[in-house]
Amino acid sequence: MQLDSASGWCRGINHCPSPNFNARPAGEISLLVIHNISLPPACFKTGHVQALFQNRLDPGAHPYFEGIAELRVSAHFLIERDGEVSQFVSCLERAWHAGVSSFEGREGCNDFSIGIELEGTDDQPFTDLQYTALIELTRQLRQAWPGITVERICGHSDIAPQRKTDPGPCFDWERFRQAVQQVRGGNE
Repeated sequence: MQLDSASGWCRGINHCPSPNFNARPAGEISLLVIHNISLPPACFKTGHVQALFQNRLDPGAHPYFEGIAELRVSAHFLIERDGEVSQFVSCLERAWHAGVSSFEGREGCNDFSIGIELEGTDDQPFTDLQYTALIELTRQLRQAWPGITVERICGHSDIAPQRKTDPGPCFDWERFRQAVQQVRGGNE
């Protein structure tokens, strides 16, 4: 995986372009938001997350889908349980991942953030392969956009606490933050 900061796309990963994005307002990319998702809930490697982000989810494929098939959402990246990474939206564009949100008093986090979905649930640990891919991806994103400091990496629950719980209590923030700081040489 290699991020091309000029295009905002990573080479060496799956590209699944989503129509659910628009232009970012002028300004910085300075926030990384970590989510979790699985479709149906707690079912993995189904391809349904990709279908949702590409507006192809069949509402008849599972009863849960009836209530979400019409959603128009996306994220920049998805990291599946086996560490496979897919990209849906260029980092230079505004993916629709955060919804109504606020970080440090600034509303509309989609304007200045990158969203990474981890395939999972609030109540199941994430895999070592996911952490490895997430750490490498985060390293590249932070290199391209230095405004993404360790303090500006958060969960969806941090920016939308009344609505969201992800990435959930099973996400190992300490493990992730220590690895991210080690990659940068601990200079934060």
